[in-house]
Amino acid sequence: MIGNSRSIESSQQGIHKDLTKIVTRHLSSEFKKPVAEHTLLAYQKILSFIDKQGKPLIFDSCCGVGESSRQLAENNPDKCVVGVDKSEFRLNKQGREDQPNLLLIRADLNDLYRLMVKDKLVVAEHKIFYPNPWPKSQHIKRRWHGSPVFPQIAALSASLELRSNWLLYLQEFQIALQHLQINSQLNEIEVRIPITPFEEKYVISGQKIYQLRT
Repeated sequence: MIGNSRSIESSQQGIHKDLTKIVTRHLSSEFKKPVAEHTLLAYQKILSFIDKQGKPLIFDSCCGVGESSRQLAENNPDKCVVGVDKSEFRLNKQGREDQPNLLLIRADLNDLYRLMVKDKLVVAEHKIFYPNPWPKSQHIKRRWHGSPVFPQIAALSASLELRSNWLLYLQEFQIALQHLQINSQLNEIEVRIPITPFEEKYVISGQKIYQLRT
């Protein structure tokens, strides 16, 4: 069954017609949603972890079961890795941290991004692997580049990497970055060792994998 992953289907043809309007509005306004208490507590744990580690930070957003975070920690012993997901169930599905330079934690990224950017937290690398594509056209604002925290996502790190099996998602994200005068490279990549369970399914199913990097 792992090799039968379906390609993303969407009635949206091409770049969303409202993308520029949405991004421009978010760049000129402040997102004032109150920060959730559990995210404030998680942020304090993250700050404590980073301080104790004393290493450059790799931030793994939407890490799911944490497989990508574990690989990043193992492959980068000279850095500390923080993997964040909104689901405690997913984070607990494959166990907790098994590397000393790894922290997996539940938080609302819509809140966490704002806290980190406000405090000018230094993030060496930011990863977003296979974000929920929200392929329906009416859900454009649920995609990260259509969300109110997109400016904070773009500001979090000079080194941002996204992967997706839906090229249009990354094309839209690249255009959104251009509104902030941020250059990026978008390419199809060959995956030898999958970084997430989703990536493994897509590769075995013969789907193309795309990468966007700033």
